[in-house]
Amino acid sequence: MLTLKELQSEIKANANPAKAKFLQGFFKTGKGEYAEGDIFLGITVPTSRSLAKKYSQISTADAFELLKSKYHEERLIAIFIFTRHFEKGDEKLKTKIVNEYLKNTKLINNWDLVDSSAYKILGKYLLDKPKDILFKLAKSNLLWDRRISIISTYAFIKAGETATTFQLALQLIDNKEDLMHKGVGWMLREAGKPDPVGLDIFLAEHHKKMPRTMLRYAIEKFPESKRKAFLSGEIESYL
Repeated sequence: MLTLKELQSEIKANANPAKAKFLQGFFKTGKGEYAEGDIFLGITVPTSRSLAKKYSQISTADAFELLKSKYHEERLIAIFIFTRHFEKGDEKLKTKIVNEYLKNTKLINNWDLVDSSAYKILGKYLLDKPKDILFKLAKSNLLWDRRISIISTYAFIKAGETATTFQLALQLIDNKEDLMHKGVGWMLREAGKPDPVGLDIFLAEHHKKMPRTMLRYAIEKFPESKRKAFLSGEIESYL
């Protein structure tokens, strides 16, 4: 049976210093940036997914141990692995994974790590459960907690439930970070697919206080005339 040490050795063997240098800039790892201090090995996402599939039989405990790595790609591979474990696990294992996930959100510390896991793990787990934890996360000082809260609702949207997304979007509307503007706007846009009326009502009431990036993401799929109407504030004829 393949081991965690073998996985780590294979990860290092796939490192690409030139690619790592590019990723350090792309993921904003400089001083004062949102991913300050994050270290990359230069491994592509397809390779990371392939390694996660190959080593998917390592234990959930080993996957969480890998999540503690200083290397971004090792944390991403860990997320891919325990996402697979969650999908195939029984309720006991799902609960264990969610509990560990929530204890370690400080390690899920970049947008790709959040977006690859939040709705697939926490969101799916909460489909038939109270959503209180998401509103708690939305109040966190940690950017990644707040992004997890809104991205988790993608699972609800896919199931046709949009109310939680709109409620969290309103709670997060004053967030200052660009990553939150993009995340909230993205989920609003997705909520508008099963619930276009709900999105129109939300935007009619709140578009003037939404950060511009959030609004642009939310209305991205609107017809051009409707998009311009929201951006200019002249929306009455579309409601």
